[in-house]
Amino acid sequence: MHPSLQALFNQLEVRRKTTLEPFRSFSPEQLNHRPQPNQWSVAEVLSHLITAEQLSVAYLTKKMQGVDDLPRTGLIEELKMGLLIISQRLPGLKFKAPKRVVDSTTVLTSWHEIEGAWNAVRQDLYALLERLPPNGMDRKIYRHPMAGYLNIRHTLVFFREHLIHHGPQLRRLLNP
Repeated sequence: MHPSLQALFNQLEVRRKTTLEPFRSFSPEQLNHRPQPNQWSVAEVLSHLITAEQLSVAYLTKKMQGVDDLPRTGLIEELKMGLLIISQRLPGLKFKAPKRVVDSTTVLTSWHEIEGAWNAVRQDLYALLERLPPNGMDRKIYRHPMAGYLNIRHTLVFFREHLIHHGPQLRRLLNP
């Protein structure tokens, strides 16, 4: 694996573990408690994050088959990525989850299911990163619903930013 991807993957794993740790001792009732009828539970937020990554890894796996034929990213994608980072960090800014993610999300109701599913998707992501050829680093391999086509480095940064974006929501759910 390219060292820059390994570094981003390691950061992503630290962020995932930091995100999960406060909820490790939650009972299924606590994980699935909705503070308000229109608010997600901890289990729903975590299931959303897992599903988004699962669908993304499946998409990346498909795109890897023709990685040599994909166009290269450039300055425009770097600018889009900067705007995407800003958008994920602005407090109070909400986005509607893509319909495909919403429709594909199965709420995992226990800690065991949540941890197991996220471990599995991260193992799949790691294996994919290991297989990425060196010439695939700057290819438009991932399609973000708002930012458009991004390269693999951008994709890992987006995964990190997605976790950061949902951080305040999860922190509010720590003390319902």
